[in-house]
Amino acid sequence: MTQETKQEQIPQETTELAEAPQETTQIPAETPIETEASTTETKAQRKKKETEQVVEERFYTIPLQKALIRPPKKRAPRAMTLIKIFITKHMKLNLKVSEEEEEEELPQLVISQEVNEKVWARGIEKPPRKIKVRVTKDSDGNVSVFLAENQ
Repeated sequence: MTQETKQEQIPQETTELAEAPQETTQIPAETPIETEASTTETKAQRKKKETEQVVEERFYTIPLQKALIRPPKKRAPRAMTLIKIFITKHMKLNLKVSEEEEEEELPQLVISQEVNEKVWARGIEKPPRKIKVRVTKDSDGNVSVFLAENQ
């Protein structure tokens, strides 16, 4: 091969490489691009669906003074169990399995992260004396516990 043919081949290869990235960077106009606004709309729609299913909503002030009877290192866990006992009693939530209801799904008690953080905020030894919560019950019988908005 002569030098002229080698020089002619080299520029042709470089132009082919330069054209390749341009083809891959093009996005068809028909494909939707997800933005933060579209994801927030779906979250808002999910919240609307949750609020539509709410059958009952109540506000309670739960006394947690019995947790102070325990040793210092067991007070915050005892406060959480007191919350569970209070909610099951007042929302008429049956968590026990009977022989007739083995096939059905049991209702669930869900305590939000905010309530948990409020109880544990001052550590294991000093839970609050009382806590204000908002309790919702949906159509399936599931109960959710949230922190009251004024706290």
